[in-house]
Amino acid sequence: MAEPMTGTDTQLNAQWARVRGRLRQEYGEATFRSWLKPLTLAGRRGADLRVSVPSRFMRDWVATHYADRLRTLWSSENPEIHTVEVIVDTTQVEAASQPESAVEEVSETIEAPEPAETLSSPAIIRDSEPDALDEWSGNLDPRLTFENFVVGKSNELAQAAAYRVAESDQVPFNPLFLYGGVGLGKTHLMHAIAHHIRRKKPEKRVIYLSAEKFMYQFIRALRNKNTMAFKERFRTVDVLMVDDVQFIIGKESTQEEFFHTFNALFDQNRQVVLSADKSPSDLQGLEERMRTRFGWGLVADIHPTTYELRLGILQTKAEQSKMQVPTKVMEFLAHRISSNVRELEGALTRIVVHASLIGQPITIETTQELLKDLLRANDRRVTIEEIQRRVAEHFNIKQADMQSPRRARQVARPRQVAMYLAKQLTTRSLPEIGRKFGGRDHTTVMHAVKKVEELCAADSAFLEDVELLKRMLEG
Repeated sequence: MAEPMTGTDTQLNAQWARVRGRLRQEYGEATFRSWLKPLTLAGRRGADLRVSVPSRFMRDWVATHYADRLRTLWSSENPEIHTVEVIVDTTQVEAASQPESAVEEVSETIEAPEPAETLSSPAIIRDSEPDALDEWSGNLDPRLTFENFVVGKSNELAQAAAYRVAESDQVPFNPLFLYGGVGLGKTHLMHAIAHHIRRKKPEKRVIYLSAEKFMYQFIRALRNKNTMAFKERFRTVDVLMVDDVQFIIGKESTQEEFFHTFNALFDQNRQVVLSADKSPSDLQGLEERMRTRFGWGLVADIHPTTYELRLGILQTKAEQSKMQVPTKVMEFLAHRISSNVRELEGALTRIVVHASLIGQPITIETTQELLKDLLRANDRRVTIEEIQRRVAEHFNIKQADMQSPRRARQVARPRQVAMYLAKQLTTRSLPEIGRKFGGRDHTTVMHAVKKVEELCAADSAFLEDVELLKRMLEG
């Protein structure tokens, strides 16, 4: 055992104060406060010196990142010191240097002491025993698995990336950043990853939670003065999954803590999976350093669903409910509810439950009556005027050209695209659409729809233009 410090060791104390001053100067105030200030001089025996820290996690971190420099600085101050050992001894927390502010005090204490544990050498780190399933992780919905995720063109990249993360023994890309609008499947994929890893690799420690819950846990740790336990919990997992990270924008303390948590996991080659409603580059108010890090791995977006994908989702859910839902009803729902998969699935659940409770057959008429509030809300999402404006901007023509009699190709083709999108994205009849386009006949609209469908099938570049416009309007 090292000899305990005594009141007469003034020279050693003075040397320790100079070493701490050098560490503060070299690593900066933020790093010093987080990792180096809690170090306490524990004792000396001959050429061996010990410093203590309040947790295993801090011990491991200091030994990995700062041990060599600590030893070098001590040797320069006192040539008699040859080795510096880092030990865990939370009973010395109160004796450690006192913080300079209330926030520092919170960040440098932990909730409960544990027996002192020695690290035999600063360069050797003993892994602590893995914890049980982390109670800080959010509840996982058993229905949200890869098996129940319907794949289509709009989400195939995100699904493939998520499955690769869940299946791979290595970290394929870090982080995996999923983004897309509300109800398009981001959370489903996050739950699916967690389910798959826990089932196939139960030894791995996985935390899944929302950014809001991350902030709540951090604030609670601050109030309870156990931020070291918080850091140890989140920075030692194998997989950290945080949903809706846009929530931390504007929360400076939470954003700062998440930044350091992300860096710690990235440096240890631990997998991070994030989701948001926008891509990293479009998250206004996010710190640039975080925006950059979020883009280090793979950024995969989930587009608004296609009609075919929506129909496939409905067919899958109908099979799971073991209810006979007429194809015409599912086609009707796939056409009318286009922007949100959750609303789509909720609509099907409503008509299935209604049919089972009331005993009425499922028809388009009963569906329209039962879902009239939802259908009205979806009708308001896209207007023909909005379609005309977006298409005109995209093709660099005037919006007035949509109603004009001009037949020049540079005007006629965008007008046909707008008519096609009006048919796809609104519930207006062909005569109503024709009237919005300068009083044209419904047969003109029919011709436009057919022409655009033919061009999409023959020209991939044209198809991309149309799909882009559709995503912008549905988003």
